[in-house]
Amino acid sequence: MNLGRTAKLVAQAFDAALVEAGGTLPVWLTLLSVKSSRLANQRELAGMIGIQGATLTHHLNAMEAQGLLTRRRDPVNRRVHLVELTAAGEAMFETLRKAALSFDKRLRVGLSDERLAEFAQVLAALRGNVGG
Repeated sequence: MNLGRTAKLVAQAFDAALVEAGGTLPVWLTLLSVKSSRLANQRELAGMIGIQGATLTHHLNAMEAQGLLTRRRDPVNRRVHLVELTAAGEAMFETLRKAALSFDKRLRVGLSDERLAEFAQVLAALRGNVGG
């Protein structure tokens, strides 16, 4: 229960920080995934983000309408769309990256590197205990 409540509160606070910076969690995750995987296709992006393809398509449509990214057919496999950031997408990525780093810094206040390393081990053990 404590873990679930904490995770929910942290997620809500992070989403609020992203909204304040002009984005949302889905936009941040999509920009981050596209940025870290040049010319990723939509199926790969959905897997990296951990959402269904239809949900990603909805987000990509909105982001394309906002001018944050472009999609084009893969010349090798015309059934596949390749996704790239536009200049506006790159700028939004930088804005949200700064918001994410600032949030992370705020989240870690008062926690030593040793405590954070121990916490990471505890989280890994919890994931392991449930087969994740």
